[in-house]
Amino acid sequence: MATPCSSSRLRYLIHLAHDNVDFRLPEIKALLALRGKPFHPCENFNEQSPFWCLEGLSEEDVRSVMARSVCAKSAFELWGHGQTDGNLRSSLLNYPPQSMSPFMHKDSTYRINVYTFNKTLQFQDRIKKIDALDYLPFEGTVSLKTPQHIFCLLEDYGTDPNNIPEDPNYIYFGRWIADGQRELIRTHSVKNRHFIGNTSMDAGLSLIMTNHAKVKENDLIFDPFVGTGSLLVACSHFGAYVCGTDIDYNTIHGKGRSSRKNQKWRGPDENIRANLRQYGTEKMFVDVMVSDASKPVWRNAALFDAIITDPPYGIRESTRKTGSYKENTKLPDCTYVESHVPVSQAYHLSDIFTDLLNFSAHHLVLGGRLVYWLPIYRPEYCDEMVPVHPCLQIISNCEQMLSSQTSRRLITMEKVKEPEESDIIAHLSDPHFSAYQGHNAFREKYFSGLNKRCGKEDTKYFNKN
Repeated sequence: MATPCSSSRLRYLIHLAHDNVDFRLPEIKALLALRGKPFHPCENFNEQSPFWCLEGLSEEDVRSVMARSVCAKSAFELWGHGQTDGNLRSSLLNYPPQSMSPFMHKDSTYRINVYTFNKTLQFQDRIKKIDALDYLPFEGTVSLKTPQHIFCLLEDYGTDPNNIPEDPNYIYFGRWIADGQRELIRTHSVKNRHFIGNTSMDAGLSLIMTNHAKVKENDLIFDPFVGTGSLLVACSHFGAYVCGTDIDYNTIHGKGRSSRKNQKWRGPDENIRANLRQYGTEKMFVDVMVSDASKPVWRNAALFDAIITDPPYGIRESTRKTGSYKENTKLPDCTYVESHVPVSQAYHLSDIFTDLLNFSAHHLVLGGRLVYWLPIYRPEYCDEMVPVHPCLQIISNCEQMLSSQTSRRLITMEKVKEPEESDIIAHLSDPHFSAYQGHNAFREKYFSGLNKRCGKEDTKYFNKN
């Protein structure tokens, strides 16, 4: 079990949620980077642990991170720790009294909570553990409802629910500073959203993507496969201006069949703007338009602070682009009418990623981030299958398991240089290019006999594909 450092420097304990384990480290690092702070874990750091001890931060830094994080539950100023009650007692008695006294004087009110990971304690057992802390110099008055200060005893019983030890593996005690934004997952749930589609991105994942992209107030964010705008909702919540495009006319304009149960057609006010209005962020909505992601429609300039998207995978949404397989296609002489449906053709996954990276290299500001989902067939996956670009540096690569055969990886890249003419076709000479061309067969592999057994269960995990 990981143990915090024994340094006398101020340390903070982050209590993390047990879900989305692979996304936690990139999120915390990105949120610290917004403050200009590096990620400094204490010695023996364990990424899989639900408790992380960090140093080199101020309380303001920690509050800033918790005001954004959906992977963290709570943060504490760490006063003491140990593998046993005796170790904890020694650690707490060695904590500087001058650091404790501002929160324990006789005019203060306080409360002590007991949190356990991977084990549930009876109420009487919790009271006993609180009473055992009588060696601490509390002089204030207990207030269970409105305390000025909250202190927490946290016990870690490991991560194996089938092998829970009698005694905790590790114990922490500290002063509560702030809670994370887990409540946003509920308040922004797609179930309660005004405008949804079959592939609307899960609220929690949308917020995680926003944090990985380091979205901040007054940024301009773009989604080239915007769908019903779940990612725009998440970005606008943190004060960014949002816009997007999609090739589907009905989705952009909120027309056609509804995805809701017992509702045949979408209502006249079901659209992306209405979603932002629902959450009080309509003023951050720039616009959305019907556009083919494979065709250039933007002026050649760095426009966006971040590009966040979930391209179609060909499972529940087809991968199409405008164009014809005919070599010579005569252009129409007349103007398109509103009901015109352009000819379309298949848009291979490798081409989607190539176009997406090229677009990001040209239209992201320097230091801006691209965050997108990459579907993979797990038996054949290797890191070389992740598309690369000379102007973009891979920051993180996180996996979300869908089944034993399939998963999708959340790729975060950062623009590190302006593109040159040769960078446009650089992927053709890259030795990895043939490897990520294998994504073109993802749909066939997904529906292959090897994956049929779990295919039905897999489908529900594709929030937007």
